[in-house]
Amino acid sequence: MGEEREDPQKLKRIAAAAFDYENDPRWADYWSNILIPPHLSSRSDVIDHFKRKFYQRYIDPDLVVEAMSTNGSSQSTKSSGSSSSSSAPSNDQPRPRNTGSTTRTSGPSAAAGQNPTPVRWDRQTIQFSINAWIGQKLVLTIRAPHCIAVMVLTALLLEPVSGVVFIVAVLAIIPLVPKHLSSRASRLSFMGTACSSLYSLYTLHGRPRAWNLQGIQAYLQSIIATKDFIYVIYCLTFVTSHLCLRFALIPILCRSLEHVAKFLRCNFSRSTLYRKYLEDPCVWVESNTTTLNILSSHSEIGLGFLLIISLLSWQRNIIQTFMYWQLLKLMYNAPVTAGYHQSVWAKIGRVVNPLIHRYCPFLNTPLSAVQRWWLR
Repeated sequence: MGEEREDPQKLKRIAAAAFDYENDPRWADYWSNILIPPHLSSRSDVIDHFKRKFYQRYIDPDLVVEAMSTNGSSQSTKSSGSSSSSSAPSNDQPRPRNTGSTTRTSGPSAAAGQNPTPVRWDRQTIQFSINAWIGQKLVLTIRAPHCIAVMVLTALLLEPVSGVVFIVAVLAIIPLVPKHLSSRASRLSFMGTACSSLYSLYTLHGRPRAWNLQGIQAYLQSIIATKDFIYVIYCLTFVTSHLCLRFALIPILCRSLEHVAKFLRCNFSRSTLYRKYLEDPCVWVESNTTTLNILSSHSEIGLGFLLIISLLSWQRNIIQTFMYWQLLKLMYNAPVTAGYHQSVWAKIGRVVNPLIHRYCPFLNTPLSAVQRWWLR
């Protein structure tokens, strides 16, 4: 009977292994949004595990994906195919799926199937288990009219940085909020985004191999064109400024909204509350990431001109303005943001250049010098 129960899952695993992931554009997007240490991203067992999770999410939700072993060896995946023929218990065998029965049977097959892999309760596992338990209790105990609050609180518990940044940024950008509270909320938003981006950089790229000038220079050259590094510099530019520009929170809102939507859809796709209230907004956010990136690009370029105008006020900061325009130059050339920023600058050029040639021809010389510096 046990083999008959496992036959459907075995067929599903075979179908998942035979699926053509490379020609599915969703797989590239899915894999690019997974944050795993660099030394694990090249392991075949890790890639196969996330391929099965992708297949479960997009193709067959009934596929049961076993938890990936945390002991650092790849023998757990190799022993899954020969576990039925093994007669002795082994610590490298995968943990059997819980069928709801507590009856113990004798025999070599039962001994091999019911000897679970010891679980390493590290800090991340304990934190995730506690947060998941709290989120489950919130969903089960709070009534349906408060379902949106439940999902927001659960997002804050399971994805604390992006959820907190989104809520605090919304609080900071509302005009009715008192000025001192809005200023603190905006600083918290910038600090939260900077911390999450730094952690993402550390997870994806690690630390410099050598703490000398050459090692740090090589490390910076490898991360300078990434979106996380750009947002770190962006947030540090405004978190240390005395000039409070709520307009600067628009890129932070777009980024955190995208992260929260992906997280909710990934972890609550089977929830009734999610399907009833939040599925459509999350699907809209994921399908309109280009629109959000264009909005962020417009606001980032607009901030550059606002900082130039602020030089005429008592709150002027020449160093901040110069640093931010260097950041805009980096955004114009970095592959992750170049397409959006170049499109916005092309629109500005089509509008401004004819007016300058017609009414202010004396500005052609300084503008050409600025363009040479910009494209250098």
